[in-house]
Amino acid sequence: MKQPAGKSASKPSRGSAVEAQFADYPAPVKAKLLALRKLIFDTAKATQGVGALEEALKWGQPSYLTPESKSGSTIRIDQVKASPGQYAIYFHCQTDLVETFRELYPKLSYSGNRAILLNAANKMPEAELRHCVALALTYHLRKRK
Repeated sequence: MKQPAGKSASKPSRGSAVEAQFADYPAPVKAKLLALRKLIFDTAKATQGVGALEEALKWGQPSYLTPESKSGSTIRIDQVKASPGQYAIYFHCQTDLVETFRELYPKLSYSGNRAILLNAANKMPEAELRHCVALALTYHLRKRK
């Protein structure tokens, strides 16, 4: 849901279609996706120029947008349906974001030019993901310069 103007993106919305989507995930993937969701909101709050996030469903996936500042590219998260126990963070495929992430973090697993793939059985690479999320949330700010 859209945050009121002037409010920071301190907490994800509750009781929404996004919540219903999270309820449908298998337990191990759900726990990781909820942690990733928190990481996205925390990173947005800590990143200058991002402003409030809007949380919505896009293509049936929890998605995070920056409608107030228009600073970033949409981020989506979801389980990888073809690979049980895997989940992903998706970025707009027509940006150079994933290419940049590959250069910065070659040990992460990727899907083409659109996603970072993660395994629910493994520890989430939080520092790397925070940096990638911050780059996505400020993508348009950097492109404007």
